Amino acid sequence: MTSSHPSPPIPDRPLKVGTRGSPLALWQAEHIASQLVQRDPRLHVEIVAIRTAGEKYAEWDFREIGVGVFTREIDQALLEGRVDFAVHSLKDLPTDLPEKLILAAVPERESPFDAWISGTGTPLEKLPPGARIGTSSPRRQAQILHRRRDLEVVPLRGNVETRLRKIGELGLAGTILAYAGLHRLGKDRCITALVPADWILPAVGQGALAVVARQDRLEVVERLQAIEHRPSRRRVAAERAFLKALRGGCQVPAAALATLDGAGRTLRLEGMVATADGAKLLRDAVEGPSEECERLGLELAQSLLQRGGDRILEQIREGGGQKAGGGL
Repeated sequence: MTSSHPSPPIPDRPLKVGTRGSPLALWQAEHIASQLVQRDPRLHVEIVAIRTAGEKYAEWDFREIGVGVFTREIDQALLEGRVDFAVHSLKDLPTDLPEKLILAAVPERESPFDAWISGTGTPLEKLPPGARIGTSSPRRQAQILHRRRDLEVVPLRGNVETRLRKIGELGLAGTILAYAGLHRLGKDRCITALVPADWILPAVGQGALAVVARQDRLEVVERLQAIEHRPSRRRVAAERAFLKALRGGCQVPAAALATLDGAGRTLRLEGMVATADGAKLLRDAVEGPSEECERLGLELAQSLLQRGGDRILEQIREGGGQKAGGGL
């Protein structure tokens, strides 16, 4: 559902949107800009690429850099008024935004599922023992190893192009990437198959975009409301509430997927938490009125914590913790 209010007055200068400089991030910013212009052709949007720690340290283990690796510098540009709003992959957005910033709009969500990309076309479920899968996602690693202890997971970082290239360079059986990113970059032909949720539950917010603005920029926030999609907002709100309540400030191998019934009145939320090696994995689901999305996220987190999730979290903390935010 989008806003039916008339557009606010045209600004006397272009609206500046902050984004990372990767091909995917630029595509996402341009996509949001085109949606805004489509709703008000008088508007001009200027894209401002900002280099973040995610680009500066692309080959690093992001757990060593800290929360907001893909958003911190863009947040600062927003707070200083150098840009008017920002566009992120929602899964990269920390559950706690900096003071004075708000999630101003959640546009309609793309498919949240992961995609399996094989170098040989071999299905994920038919990989031979000892096959090597490239991923640096604790979430994907835990779920792969929980199901297939005989597979080997090796670190694989970088943007989409880099990861695809490294499949051959490193002699990997394949890698797993978000379908949404591949689709947005026109790389559907690379996909061997979508990964079903019973194999790998997606990252919180995967497939959705986050449009962030300063809370006090009311004219900007009002304009961004034109691209708000309420069903997508409720789904990601449930997932983010689950993650926030579950992890207690540290990143763990966790996942969640919210779905709505046909009428949009009932929300079902499935969640998972695991140790990085997949030896311990808990999974559960809750269902209730969609307008109570955040309560459902909290309820599911509490259920998993009571069933042993608290011990998983403690085990991770004792092992040094996992500090990065987003991109689970």
